[in-house]
Amino acid sequence: MNRSPNKLIPGDFPTLPGLDALDALRVKVGSSDESTEAVGYAVSFEGDVPAALGLDRDALTRAGFEPKIGCTLVIPAASGPDLVAVGAGPRAELGVAQLRDVAAAFVRAVPARRGLALMMGDVPVEGAAAASAVIEGAALARYRYTALKTSSTHVPLRELAVEIDGVSAEVIDAGSTAALVSARAAVIARDLANTPPSHLTATDLGDIAIALGERFGFDVELFDKAALIELGCGGLLGVNQGSIEDPRMIKLTYQPAGDATGHLGLVGKGIMYDSGGISLKPSDPMHLLMKMDMGGAAAVLGTFAALREGGVTARLTGWLMATDNMPSGTSCKLGDVLVARGGTTVEVKNTDAEGRLVMMDAIVLAIEEGVDAIVDIATLTGAALMALGGATAPVFANQQWMADLALASAAATDEPLWQLPLEKKYRPQLDSEIADIANLGGKYAGATTAALFLAHFAGDTPWAHLDIAGTMQSEKDDAWRSAGATGFGARLLLDVAQRFASARATIA
Repeated sequence: MNRSPNKLIPGDFPTLPGLDALDALRVKVGSSDESTEAVGYAVSFEGDVPAALGLDRDALTRAGFEPKIGCTLVIPAASGPDLVAVGAGPRAELGVAQLRDVAAAFVRAVPARRGLALMMGDVPVEGAAAASAVIEGAALARYRYTALKTSSTHVPLRELAVEIDGVSAEVIDAGSTAALVSARAAVIARDLANTPPSHLTATDLGDIAIALGERFGFDVELFDKAALIELGCGGLLGVNQGSIEDPRMIKLTYQPAGDATGHLGLVGKGIMYDSGGISLKPSDPMHLLMKMDMGGAAAVLGTFAALREGGVTARLTGWLMATDNMPSGTSCKLGDVLVARGGTTVEVKNTDAEGRLVMMDAIVLAIEEGVDAIVDIATLTGAALMALGGATAPVFANQQWMADLALASAAATDEPLWQLPLEKKYRPQLDSEIADIANLGGKYAGATTAALFLAHFAGDTPWAHLDIAGTMQSEKDDAWRSAGATGFGARLLLDVAQRFASARATIA
Protein backbone atom coordinates (compact mmCIF):
# COMPACT_ATOMS: atom_id res chain seq x y z
CA MET A 1 0.00 0.00 0.00
CA ASN A 2 1.33 3.45 -0.92
CA ARG A 3 1.77 5.77 2.01
CA SER A 4 -0.22 9.01 1.97
CA PRO A 5 1.92 12.11 1.25
CA ASN A 6 0.36 13.65 4.36
CA LYS A 7 1.80 10.91 6.55
CA LEU A 8 5.37 11.30 7.69
CA ILE A 9 7.76 8.38 7.49
CA PRO A 10 7.46 6.09 10.55
CA GLY A 11 10.50 6.51 12.74
CA ASP A 12 10.88 10.15 11.71
CA PHE A 13 7.56 11.10 13.25
CA PRO A 14 7.55 11.91 16.99
CA THR A 15 4.31 10.13 17.76
CA LEU A 16 4.78 10.32 21.54
CA PRO A 17 5.85 13.90 22.36
CA GLY A 18 4.31 13.75 25.83
CA LEU A 19 6.42 10.72 26.69
CA ASP A 20 9.53 12.48 25.40
CA ALA A 21 8.79 15.50 27.59
CA LEU A 22 8.16 13.32 30.63
CA ASP A 23 11.45 11.49 30.08
CA ALA A 24 13.26 14.84 30.16
CA LEU A 25 11.63 16.00 33.42
CA ARG A 26 13.98 16.03 36.42
CA VAL A 27 12.40 15.91 39.87
CA LYS A 28 14.42 16.82 42.93
CA VAL A 29 13.88 17.40 46.61
CA GLY A 30 14.19 20.73 48.36
CA SER A 31 13.83 24.41 47.68
CA SER A 32 14.79 26.43 44.63
CA ASP A 33 18.24 26.80 43.10
CA GLU A 34 19.78 28.81 40.26
CA SER A 35 17.72 26.94 37.64
CA THR A 36 14.39 27.73 39.30
CA GLU A 37 12.27 30.27 37.44
CA ALA A 38 9.19 30.26 39.71
CA VAL A 39 8.52 29.15 43.29
CA GLY A 40 5.05 28.27 44.48
CA TYR A 41 3.90 28.42 48.11
CA ALA A 42 0.77 26.61 49.22
CA VAL A 43 -1.63 28.87 51.12
CA SER A 44 -4.48 27.34 53.12
CA PHE A 45 -7.48 29.05 54.66
CA GLU A 46 -5.90 28.47 58.07
CA GLY A 47 -2.48 29.18 59.49
CA ASP A 48 0.24 31.61 58.56
CA VAL A 49 0.93 32.74 55.03
CA PRO A 50 4.48 31.68 54.02
CA ALA A 51 6.74 34.61 54.82
CA ALA A 52 8.73 34.11 51.62
CA LEU A 53 5.79 35.47 49.60
CA GLY A 54 6.37 38.90 51.16
CA LEU A 55 2.62 39.52 51.51
CA ASP A 56 0.29 38.89 54.41
CA ARG A 57 -3.20 37.43 54.10
CA ASP A 58 -4.88 40.85 53.83
CA ALA A 59 -2.55 41.90 51.05
CA LEU A 60 -3.21 38.68 49.13
CA THR A 61 -6.95 39.25 49.49
CA ARG A 62 -6.67 42.83 48.20
CA ALA A 63 -4.79 41.47 45.19
CA GLY A 64 -7.73 39.18 44.42
CA PHE A 65 -6.28 35.95 45.77
CA GLU A 66 -8.38 33.39 47.60
CA PRO A 67 -6.81 30.30 49.15
CA LYS A 68 -9.25 27.98 47.40
CA ILE A 69 -7.86 25.22 45.20
CA GLY A 70 -7.36 26.42 41.64
CA CYS A 71 -6.66 30.02 42.61
CA THR A 72 -3.16 31.43 42.11
CA LEU A 73 -1.45 34.80 42.28
CA VAL A 74 1.83 35.35 40.44
CA ILE A 75 4.14 37.92 42.01
CA PRO A 76 6.82 38.85 39.44
CA ALA A 77 10.31 39.45 40.78
CA ALA A 78 12.80 42.03 39.48
CA SER A 79 15.51 39.43 39.95
CA GLY A 80 15.36 35.77 40.84
CA PRO A 81 12.38 33.48 40.45
CA ASP A 82 8.78 34.64 40.35
CA LEU A 83 6.75 33.90 43.47
CA VAL A 84 3.34 32.28 43.28
CA ALA A 85 0.67 32.02 45.96
CA VAL A 86 -1.16 28.74 45.34
CA GLY A 87 -4.54 28.07 46.94
CA ALA A 88 -4.64 24.85 48.98
CA GLY A 89 -8.16 25.09 50.39
CA PRO A 90 -9.13 24.11 53.93
CA ARG A 91 -6.33 22.01 55.40
CA ALA A 92 -8.75 19.39 56.76
CA GLU A 93 -10.02 18.73 53.22
CA LEU A 94 -6.57 18.43 51.65
CA GLY A 95 -6.31 14.86 50.33
CA VAL A 96 -4.42 13.17 47.51
CA ALA A 97 -6.80 14.38 44.79
CA GLN A 98 -6.63 17.95 46.08
CA LEU A 99 -2.82 17.85 46.15
CA ARG A 100 -2.79 16.93 42.46
CA ASP A 101 -5.04 19.89 41.74
CA VAL A 102 -2.88 22.29 43.78
CA ALA A 103 0.23 21.29 41.84
CA ALA A 104 -1.62 21.53 38.53
CA ALA A 105 -2.85 25.05 39.31
CA PHE A 106 0.70 26.15 40.13
CA VAL A 107 2.13 24.74 36.91
CA ARG A 108 -0.60 26.35 34.81
CA ALA A 109 -0.04 29.72 36.49
CA VAL A 110 3.49 29.96 35.05
CA PRO A 111 3.24 28.26 31.63
CA ALA A 112 6.43 29.84 30.28
CA ARG A 113 8.65 28.63 33.12
CA ARG A 114 10.71 25.44 32.71
CA GLY A 115 12.19 25.18 36.20
CA LEU A 116 9.75 25.21 39.12
CA ALA A 117 9.77 24.63 42.86
CA LEU A 118 6.69 23.99 45.00
CA MET A 119 6.77 24.46 48.76
CA MET A 120 3.77 22.59 50.15
CA GLY A 121 4.35 23.17 53.85
CA ASP A 122 2.64 20.74 56.23
CA VAL A 123 0.00 18.46 54.65
CA PRO A 124 -2.32 15.91 56.31
CA VAL A 125 -1.37 13.15 53.85
CA GLU A 126 1.24 10.39 54.20
CA GLY A 127 4.57 11.54 52.82
CA ALA A 128 5.10 9.31 49.78
CA ALA A 129 1.45 9.62 48.72
CA ALA A 130 1.61 13.39 49.09
CA ALA A 131 4.80 13.68 47.05
CA SER A 132 3.45 11.37 44.38
CA ALA A 133 0.23 13.35 44.02
CA VAL A 134 2.05 16.69 43.76
CA ILE A 135 4.53 15.46 41.16
CA GLU A 136 1.89 13.63 39.15
CA GLY A 137 -0.38 16.67 39.07
CA ALA A 138 2.43 18.93 37.91
CA ALA A 139 3.68 16.56 35.21
CA LEU A 140 0.22 15.91 33.77
CA ALA A 141 -0.86 19.55 33.85
CA ARG A 142 2.04 20.68 31.65
CA TYR A 143 1.18 18.13 28.93
CA ARG A 144 0.59 19.34 25.38
CA TYR A 145 0.41 17.44 22.10
CA THR A 146 2.80 19.30 19.82
CA ALA A 147 3.94 16.66 17.34
CA LEU A 148 2.34 18.30 14.30
CA LYS A 149 3.14 21.92 15.15
CA THR A 150 5.83 23.40 12.91
CA SER A 151 6.36 25.92 15.71
CA SER A 152 4.93 25.93 19.19
CA THR A 153 4.85 28.33 22.13
CA HIS A 154 4.45 25.43 24.55
CA VAL A 155 7.20 25.26 27.17
CA PRO A 156 7.76 21.76 28.60
CA LEU A 157 8.47 21.34 32.28
CA ARG A 158 12.11 20.39 32.69
CA GLU A 159 12.72 20.60 36.44
CA LEU A 160 10.49 20.36 39.49
CA ALA A 161 11.67 20.72 43.08
CA VAL A 162 9.28 19.63 45.83
CA GLU A 163 9.43 20.32 49.55
CA ILE A 164 6.91 19.01 52.10
CA ASP A 165 7.37 19.73 55.78
CA GLY A 166 8.43 16.66 57.74
CA VAL A 167 8.91 14.47 54.65
CA SER A 168 12.41 13.19 54.00
CA ALA A 169 14.23 13.28 50.71
CA GLU A 170 14.08 9.48 50.50
CA VAL A 171 10.31 9.46 50.88
CA ILE A 172 9.84 12.20 48.29
CA ASP A 173 12.11 10.28 45.91
CA ALA A 174 9.93 7.19 46.35
CA GLY A 175 6.83 9.24 45.67
CA SER A 176 8.46 10.75 42.61
CA THR A 177 9.18 7.34 41.12
CA ALA A 178 5.58 6.21 41.57
CA ALA A 179 4.25 9.49 40.16
CA LEU A 180 6.33 9.43 37.00
CA VAL A 181 5.44 5.79 36.30
CA SER A 182 1.74 6.54 36.65
CA ALA A 183 2.02 9.74 34.60
CA ARG A 184 3.81 7.74 31.90
CA ALA A 185 0.76 5.54 31.45
CA ALA A 186 -1.46 8.59 31.01
CA VAL A 187 0.76 10.56 28.64
CA ILE A 188 1.24 7.57 26.35
CA ALA A 189 -2.53 7.17 26.20
CA ARG A 190 -2.95 10.91 25.57
CA ASP A 191 -0.30 10.98 22.85
CA LEU A 192 -1.88 8.08 21.00
CA ALA A 193 -5.45 9.35 21.26
CA ASN A 194 -4.45 12.86 20.16
CA THR A 195 -2.67 11.62 17.04
CA PRO A 196 -4.75 12.06 13.84
CA PRO A 197 -5.90 8.86 12.13
CA SER A 198 -3.85 9.51 8.98
CA HIS A 199 -0.73 9.44 11.16
CA LEU A 200 -1.70 6.48 13.35
CA THR A 201 -3.19 3.43 11.69
CA ALA A 202 -3.78 0.03 13.24
CA THR A 203 -0.49 -1.10 11.74
CA ASP A 204 1.31 1.88 13.26
CA LEU A 205 -0.19 1.13 16.66
CA GLY A 206 1.28 -2.35 16.47
CA ASP A 207 4.71 -0.95 15.63
CA ILE A 208 4.52 1.47 18.56
CA ALA A 209 3.47 -1.35 20.88
CA ILE A 210 6.55 -3.35 19.90
CA ALA A 211 8.83 -0.38 20.60
CA LEU A 212 7.20 0.27 23.97
CA GLY A 213 7.32 -3.40 24.89
CA GLU A 214 11.06 -3.58 24.23
CA ARG A 215 11.61 -0.52 26.37
CA PHE A 216 9.25 -1.19 29.26
CA GLY A 217 9.37 -4.94 29.67
CA PHE A 218 6.38 -6.62 28.06
CA ASP A 219 5.98 -8.89 25.05
CA VAL A 220 3.99 -8.01 21.94
CA GLU A 221 2.49 -10.31 19.32
CA LEU A 222 0.82 -8.88 16.20
CA PHE A 223 -1.99 -10.60 14.30
CA ASP A 224 -2.57 -9.41 10.74
CA LYS A 225 -5.62 -9.99 8.58
CA ALA A 226 -4.60 -13.50 7.58
CA ALA A 227 -3.98 -14.48 11.19
CA LEU A 228 -7.34 -13.01 12.22
CA ILE A 229 -9.08 -15.07 9.55
CA GLU A 230 -7.32 -18.16 10.89
CA LEU A 231 -8.49 -17.29 14.42
CA GLY A 232 -12.04 -16.67 13.30
CA CYS A 233 -12.21 -13.11 14.66
CA GLY A 234 -15.28 -12.19 12.64
CA GLY A 235 -16.06 -9.10 14.67
CA LEU A 236 -12.77 -7.31 14.00
CA LEU A 237 -12.72 -8.50 10.39
CA GLY A 238 -16.31 -7.42 9.81
CA VAL A 239 -15.74 -3.90 11.06
CA ASN A 240 -12.58 -3.67 8.95
CA GLN A 241 -14.36 -4.65 5.71
CA GLY A 242 -14.85 -1.08 4.50
CA SER A 243 -11.30 0.09 5.15
CA ILE A 244 -8.24 0.21 2.93
CA GLU A 245 -6.10 -0.11 6.08
CA ASP A 246 -5.37 -3.58 7.43
CA PRO A 247 -6.61 -4.48 10.91
CA ARG A 248 -4.40 -5.56 13.76
CA MET A 249 -4.98 -7.50 16.91
CA ILE A 250 -2.16 -6.55 19.26
CA LYS A 251 -1.58 -9.00 22.08
CA LEU A 252 0.43 -7.75 25.06
CA THR A 253 1.91 -10.00 27.74
CA TYR A 254 3.47 -8.95 31.03
CA GLN A 255 5.10 -11.53 33.28
CA PRO A 256 6.28 -10.37 36.74
CA ALA A 257 9.74 -11.27 37.95
CA GLY A 258 8.52 -13.70 40.61
CA ASP A 259 5.55 -16.03 40.80
CA ALA A 260 2.45 -14.37 39.40
CA THR A 261 -0.33 -13.55 41.85
CA GLY A 262 -3.13 -14.13 39.38
CA HIS A 263 -3.79 -13.50 35.71
CA LEU A 264 -5.70 -10.38 34.64
CA GLY A 265 -6.91 -9.78 31.11
CA LEU A 266 -7.33 -6.26 29.69
CA VAL A 267 -9.28 -5.60 26.50
CA GLY A 268 -9.10 -2.25 24.71
CA LYS A 269 -11.27 -0.95 21.89
CA GLY A 270 -8.95 0.35 19.17
CA ILE A 271 -11.12 1.96 16.50
CA MET A 272 -8.50 4.23 14.96
CA TYR A 273 -11.20 6.36 13.35
CA ASP A 274 -14.93 5.81 13.53
CA SER A 275 -16.99 7.23 10.69
CA GLY A 276 -19.89 5.02 11.74
CA GLY A 277 -19.50 2.89 8.62
CA ILE A 278 -22.70 2.58 6.57
CA SER A 279 -24.52 4.05 9.60
CA LEU A 280 -22.60 7.25 8.92
CA LYS A 281 -22.19 9.73 11.76
CA PRO A 282 -23.31 13.34 11.23
CA SER A 283 -20.53 15.85 10.51
CA ASP A 284 -20.49 17.57 13.87
CA PRO A 285 -17.83 18.26 16.55
CA MET A 286 -18.22 14.73 17.95
CA HIS A 287 -17.28 13.29 14.56
CA LEU A 288 -14.04 15.28 14.73
CA LEU A 289 -13.24 13.53 18.01
CA MET A 290 -13.52 10.06 16.50
CA LYS A 291 -9.74 9.88 16.14
CA MET A 292 -9.98 9.19 19.90
CA ASP A 293 -12.21 6.13 19.44
CA MET A 294 -9.11 4.07 20.14
CA GLY A 295 -8.84 5.61 23.62
CA GLY A 296 -9.49 2.26 25.30
CA ALA A 297 -6.64 0.56 23.45
CA ALA A 298 -4.43 3.59 24.17
CA ALA A 299 -5.20 3.31 27.89
CA VAL A 300 -4.33 -0.40 27.94
CA LEU A 301 -1.05 0.17 26.08
CA GLY A 302 -0.15 3.01 28.43
CA THR A 303 -0.90 0.75 31.38
CA PHE A 304 1.43 -1.98 30.12
CA ALA A 305 4.25 0.56 29.84
CA ALA A 306 3.95 1.13 33.61
CA LEU A 307 3.50 -2.42 34.95
CA ARG A 308 7.14 -3.38 35.50
CA GLU A 309 8.20 -0.23 37.32
CA GLY A 310 4.80 -0.08 39.00
CA GLY A 311 5.68 -3.30 40.84
CA VAL A 312 2.70 -5.28 39.56
CA THR A 313 2.89 -8.88 40.75
CA ALA A 314 0.06 -10.33 38.66
CA ARG A 315 0.46 -11.60 35.14
CA LEU A 316 -1.37 -9.44 32.59
CA THR A 317 -2.44 -10.15 29.05
CA GLY A 318 -3.92 -7.42 26.88
CA TRP A 319 -5.79 -7.44 23.60
CA LEU A 320 -5.94 -4.27 21.51
CA MET A 321 -8.50 -4.65 18.73
CA ALA A 322 -7.43 -2.12 16.11
CA THR A 323 -9.06 -1.02 12.86
CA ASP A 324 -10.89 1.97 11.48
CA ASN A 325 -14.60 1.86 10.64
CA MET A 326 -15.20 3.32 7.19
CA PRO A 327 -18.00 3.37 4.59
CA SER A 328 -17.27 1.87 1.20
CA GLY A 329 -18.57 -0.66 -1.30
CA THR A 330 -17.13 -3.46 0.80
CA SER A 331 -18.38 -2.24 4.19
CA CYS A 332 -20.33 -4.40 6.57
CA LYS A 333 -24.03 -3.75 5.95
CA LEU A 334 -27.04 -3.49 8.22
CA GLY A 335 -28.52 -6.93 8.48
CA ASP A 336 -25.23 -8.74 7.93
CA VAL A 337 -24.40 -11.55 10.33
CA LEU A 338 -20.86 -11.79 11.69
CA VAL A 339 -19.37 -14.85 13.36
CA ALA A 340 -17.39 -14.13 16.50
CA ARG A 341 -14.42 -16.10 17.72
CA GLY A 342 -15.96 -19.20 19.25
CA GLY A 343 -18.87 -19.35 16.81
CA THR A 344 -21.49 -16.95 18.19
CA THR A 345 -23.45 -15.35 15.35
CA VAL A 346 -24.21 -11.63 15.59
CA GLU A 347 -26.75 -9.66 13.55
CA VAL A 348 -25.49 -6.17 12.75
CA LYS A 349 -28.35 -3.74 13.24
CA ASN A 350 -26.13 -0.66 13.26
CA THR A 351 -22.59 -0.44 11.92
CA ASP A 352 -21.89 2.43 14.33
CA ALA A 353 -22.20 -0.03 17.21
CA GLU A 354 -18.87 -1.47 16.10
CA GLY A 355 -16.76 -1.30 19.25
CA ARG A 356 -18.59 -4.17 20.89
CA LEU A 357 -18.09 -6.24 17.73
CA VAL A 358 -14.31 -6.01 17.82
CA MET A 359 -14.20 -6.52 21.58
CA MET A 360 -16.30 -9.68 21.60
CA ASP A 361 -13.51 -11.56 19.82
CA ALA A 362 -10.97 -10.39 22.40
CA ILE A 363 -13.15 -11.35 25.38
CA VAL A 364 -13.50 -14.88 23.98
CA LEU A 365 -9.74 -15.09 23.46
CA ALA A 366 -9.12 -13.88 27.00
CA ILE A 367 -11.32 -16.63 28.41
CA GLU A 368 -9.53 -19.19 26.24
CA GLU A 369 -6.24 -17.85 27.64
CA GLY A 370 -7.44 -18.79 31.12
CA VAL A 371 -7.44 -15.35 32.72
CA ASP A 372 -8.84 -15.05 36.23
CA ALA A 373 -10.71 -11.86 35.39
CA ILE A 374 -11.23 -9.38 32.56
CA VAL A 375 -11.47 -5.60 32.51
CA ASP A 376 -12.43 -4.04 29.20
CA ILE A 377 -12.26 -0.35 28.42
CA ALA A 378 -13.84 1.42 25.48
CA THR A 379 -15.15 4.70 24.15
CA LEU A 380 -18.33 2.73 23.58
CA THR A 381 -21.58 4.70 23.79
CA GLY A 382 -22.91 8.23 23.57
CA ALA A 383 -25.41 7.05 26.17
CA ALA A 384 -22.60 7.01 28.75
CA LEU A 385 -21.91 10.69 28.03
CA MET A 386 -25.61 11.55 28.21
CA ALA A 387 -26.02 9.71 31.51
CA LEU A 388 -22.94 10.89 33.44
CA GLY A 389 -21.44 13.77 31.47
CA GLY A 390 -17.78 14.30 30.72
CA ALA A 391 -16.36 13.89 34.22
CA THR A 392 -17.47 10.39 35.22
CA ALA A 393 -17.49 7.06 33.39
CA PRO A 394 -19.90 4.19 34.07
CA VAL A 395 -18.63 0.83 35.25
CA PHE A 396 -20.57 -2.41 34.83
CA ALA A 397 -19.62 -5.79 36.27
CA ASN A 398 -20.95 -9.32 36.49
CA GLN A 399 -19.51 -9.77 39.99
CA GLN A 400 -19.57 -7.07 42.63
CA TRP A 401 -15.95 -7.52 43.68
CA MET A 402 -14.86 -6.51 40.18
CA ALA A 403 -16.91 -3.33 40.38
CA ASP A 404 -15.52 -2.63 43.84
CA LEU A 405 -11.97 -3.09 42.56
CA ALA A 406 -12.52 -0.62 39.73
CA LEU A 407 -14.25 1.89 42.03
CA ALA A 408 -11.39 1.74 44.54
CA SER A 409 -8.88 2.47 41.80
CA ALA A 410 -11.07 5.27 40.47
CA ALA A 411 -11.06 6.93 43.89
CA ALA A 412 -7.28 6.54 44.24
CA THR A 413 -6.51 8.06 40.84
CA ASP A 414 -9.30 10.66 40.71
CA GLU A 415 -10.61 9.14 37.50
CA PRO A 416 -14.25 8.93 38.62
CA LEU A 417 -16.45 5.92 37.96
CA TRP A 418 -20.09 5.34 38.84
CA GLN A 419 -21.53 1.85 38.92
CA LEU A 420 -24.56 1.39 36.68
CA PRO A 421 -26.75 -1.71 36.83
CA LEU A 422 -26.23 -4.60 34.46
CA GLU A 423 -30.00 -4.82 34.20
CA LYS A 424 -30.87 -8.27 32.88
CA LYS A 425 -34.45 -7.23 32.09
CA TYR A 426 -33.01 -5.35 29.12
CA ARG A 427 -31.21 -8.40 27.72
CA PRO A 428 -34.12 -9.46 25.44
CA GLN A 429 -33.61 -6.21 23.50
CA LEU A 430 -30.51 -7.86 22.03
CA ASP A 431 -32.38 -10.91 20.75
CA SER A 432 -32.20 -11.53 17.02
CA GLU A 433 -34.60 -13.45 14.82
CA ILE A 434 -31.81 -14.74 12.57
CA ALA A 435 -28.70 -14.87 14.75
CA ASP A 436 -27.67 -15.68 18.31
CA ILE A 437 -27.57 -12.02 19.34
CA ALA A 438 -27.89 -8.53 17.83
CA ASN A 439 -25.37 -5.74 18.30
CA LEU A 440 -27.95 -3.10 19.23
CA GLY A 441 -30.66 -2.81 21.87
CA GLY A 442 -33.57 -0.44 22.19
CA LYS A 443 -33.86 3.34 22.25
CA TYR A 444 -33.00 3.75 25.94
CA ALA A 445 -30.25 2.64 28.33
CA GLY A 446 -27.74 2.29 25.51
CA ALA A 447 -24.75 2.04 27.83
CA THR A 448 -26.42 -0.83 29.68
CA THR A 449 -27.45 -2.78 26.58
CA ALA A 450 -23.93 -2.40 25.18
CA ALA A 451 -22.54 -3.77 28.46
CA LEU A 452 -25.05 -6.63 28.32
CA PHE A 453 -23.77 -7.51 24.85
CA LEU A 454 -20.21 -7.77 26.16
CA ALA A 455 -21.37 -9.64 29.27
CA HIS A 456 -22.85 -12.30 26.98
CA PHE A 457 -19.31 -13.16 25.84
CA ALA A 458 -17.73 -12.83 29.29
CA GLY A 459 -20.07 -15.49 30.68
CA ASP A 460 -19.14 -16.53 34.22
CA THR A 461 -15.60 -15.13 34.09
CA PRO A 462 -15.29 -12.18 36.50
CA TRP A 463 -15.56 -9.11 34.30
CA ALA A 464 -15.85 -5.33 34.46
CA HIS A 465 -16.53 -2.88 31.67
CA LEU A 466 -15.53 0.80 31.62
CA ASP A 467 -17.31 3.02 29.08
CA ILE A 468 -15.08 6.08 28.65
CA ALA A 469 -16.91 7.75 25.76
CA GLY A 470 -17.68 10.77 27.93
CA THR A 471 -14.35 11.06 29.69
CA MET A 472 -11.98 10.48 26.77
CA GLN A 473 -11.39 14.19 26.17
CA SER A 474 -11.63 17.62 27.72
CA GLU A 475 -12.56 20.74 25.78
CA LYS A 476 -10.32 22.89 27.97
CA ASP A 477 -7.63 22.55 30.61
CA ASP A 478 -9.16 21.22 33.81
CA ALA A 479 -6.75 20.92 36.76
CA TRP A 480 -4.24 18.23 35.68
CA ARG A 481 -6.40 17.17 32.72
CA SER A 482 -5.08 19.03 29.69
CA ALA A 483 -7.29 20.00 26.78
CA GLY A 484 -7.65 17.18 24.26
CA ALA A 485 -7.34 13.51 25.05
CA THR A 486 -7.33 12.91 28.81
CA GLY A 487 -5.78 9.44 28.85
CA PHE A 488 -8.62 8.46 31.17
CA GLY A 489 -8.31 4.89 32.34
CA ALA A 490 -4.57 4.32 32.00
CA ARG A 491 -3.69 5.33 35.57
CA LEU A 492 -6.85 3.66 36.81
CA LEU A 493 -6.00 0.34 35.14
CA LEU A 494 -2.46 0.48 36.54
CA ASP A 495 -3.96 0.84 40.00
CA VAL A 496 -6.35 -2.06 39.30
CA ALA A 497 -3.38 -4.23 38.33
CA GLN A 498 -1.55 -3.25 41.51
CA ARG A 499 -4.58 -4.13 43.66
CA PHE A 500 -5.61 -7.26 41.76
CA ALA A 501 -3.89 -9.84 43.98
CA SER A 502 -5.40 -8.51 47.20
CA ALA A 503 -8.83 -8.10 45.58
CA ARG A 504 -8.82 -11.75 44.46
CA ALA A 505 -7.77 -12.83 47.93
CA THR A 506 -10.92 -11.34 49.44
CA ILE A 507 -13.15 -13.67 47.42
CA ALA A 508 -10.93 -16.78 47.48
